[in-house]
This record gives sequence, C-alpha cells and structure tokens, in this order.
Amino acid sequence: MKALIIQEPKSIEGLRIIDKEKPIPKKGEVRIKVLSAGLNPSDFQYVQYNEVANEERVLGIDICGIVDSVGSEVNHLKEGDRVYYLRSIDNTHGGFAEYAITPAHVVSILPENVPTHVAGVVPGAGYTAYQAIVQKLRPVSGRTILIHGGAGGVGSFAIQLAKLAGLKVVTSCQGKDMDYVTMLGADKAIDFKSENVHAVTMEWTNQRGVDYILSTVGPEVATKDIDILAFGGEIVVTAGFPDFNRFRFYDKGLSLHEMATGAVLASGDRQLEENIALIGNELAKLLAEQIISPPRITCIRLEEVPNYLKMMEQGQITGKVVAILD
Repeated sequence: MKALIIQEPKSIEGLRIIDKEKPIPKKGEVRIKVLSAGLNPSDFQYVQYNEVANEERVLGIDICGIVDSVGSEVNHLKEGDRVYYLRSIDNTHGGFAEYAITPAHVVSILPENVPTHVAGVVPGAGYTAYQAIVQKLRPVSGRTILIHGGAGGVGSFAIQLAKLAGLKVVTSCQGKDMDYVTMLGADKAIDFKSENVHAVTMEWTNQRGVDYILSTVGPEVATKDIDILAFGGEIVVTAGFPDFNRFRFYDKGLSLHEMATGAVLASGDRQLEENIALIGNELAKLLAEQIISPPRITCIRLEEVPNYLKMMEQGQITGKVVAILD
C-alpha cells in the first residue's frame, strides 16, 4: 500500500510517499480501506517535534473508509461497513495511507447520506468542538460565548453547536472570513488582525463579559480571556492553559476545562474511549439530518498533503482540508 511517512525529521518537506506492507488487524481491531483523511494541526506539529525519521508511523488522525478486515472478538462491525473515527495518538496506523488499523470500539458507523469526504474532516475538529460545547460546558440557552478562530475546523463546528444550544455567539477570525463565520451562525464576528477581540467582546456584552469561552489560540490569549469572563464563567482550552497566577480565589467563581480528546483514546479507560465513538455517532446524525453543516472543505490528493500542512501552519486555510484516497 502507499503511505505518507516521515523520511526526514523535523521537516514537513521531509514527508514522503512510500510502499508499505498492508497492516493486519489483531484481536479487537479492524482494518480500514481509507477513502478520505483530514488534515489537522497535530500532523504538522508532530513532524516539527519529531527528532528522527520514522517509516513506521503514518500521520492522519481523521479517517473515513470501509471496513476491509475484522480481527477476532469484533462482533459489531463487518466487512463493507462505512465508518469513520478519530485515531489514537499512540496508534501508528494513520489515515495518510491506503489502509489503516484501529481498535473497533472507537469506530462510528457513517450514514449513507453523509459523503466520505465530509466524514473525513469531522473527527479531530468536530469531536473536539462537540466535547467542548456539549459535554464540558453543558451551556444554558440564552447565554453568551466567545469562540476563538471561528473559521477554523474546531471553530466552524463549535459555532453551529453553540447556536444549536441556544447561545449568542461572538467569534474571532480574519477579515476575509467574517462572512463565512456569520453564515455558520455567529452573531458577532471580530477581525482579530485589525480589532482588539477582548475589548470588542466586552463592548458587545455591555461590559458584563461572556459566560463561556472556547480558547483555541494559546496560553497568552487564554490568560487575557480570564478578564472578559462574566462572574461564574467557564473557559475551555485546547491550545494551552492560562497563567494560573491570574486566578484569584473567591473572585469570579470561574471554571476551567482542559480538552484532550485525542489523548482519551490512549488512556486505557474503555468507557471514555467508547464515549468518543458515541460523539462520532451523534455528529454523524446531526450531519445526516442536516442540522449542522460541514465546514468549508478543500479536497486534495495524498501527494499534496505536505504542501497543505505547510499552508495550515501558516494560517492560510479556511475550514478543513481532506486527502482523498479512493
């Protein structure tokens, strides 16, 4: 099979397509004929911090395809099933290859009316957004939320899920993406390159602050986020904690949630791992019933993945990118 691997360490340009042996599923596993695989920041981040060439690890955490082979003790899946899933960070069989292996209990069945290229961009971004908005925040309808990076993968899903929960949404994005995030449902869009996101957010809430924040940018921004949370506010972070010295006891009654959706699959906690598959089922249903829409999708070939990872690293991508392998 063809697979994209790391042939030169710490270099996106060092990714190469080679021929590898087709993997064999073990007990409790299934083999997937990959049809599509989404690109995520974790892909280029792994390459950048990887110290050695590694022909064993295939990148790609968003995977959609057809069950091709079933290992022993797998009873709920069969050959020919359309599925999609989030690959565990400790699973070396990623989606940038013609075949991949995964534990069967983390897989979600894909409804027939959800295209495979759509499902291929959902897991990393969509599962994170769903867990953040629905399972972590459990928001109260009518309250307010700031979603950083609304035009990105996580943000695109988060805006829609927040609106579905009845929230009033303010989001940051580049100026070129303001119409896009408004189309997704944002009530207020802020150009983070030309405006002060935190100041505008406070003005938008009449200086009260927002009830919830989904912080996807980094520790520095997350630290500033603390100041614009309303009393009793909650913040979910995906890219680094705020400065804990800024939390003052008995001050605002704030709550902090850490996102580690991918790491859950390496936790060894079967209940939590199966919850990831349940999230996949719920998102597939929302997509199938057209309650939510996929983000803007760019379809590419496997050989184009390194170039698009570079563009993603440079912040040039709106929505999601998916490699088509069928």
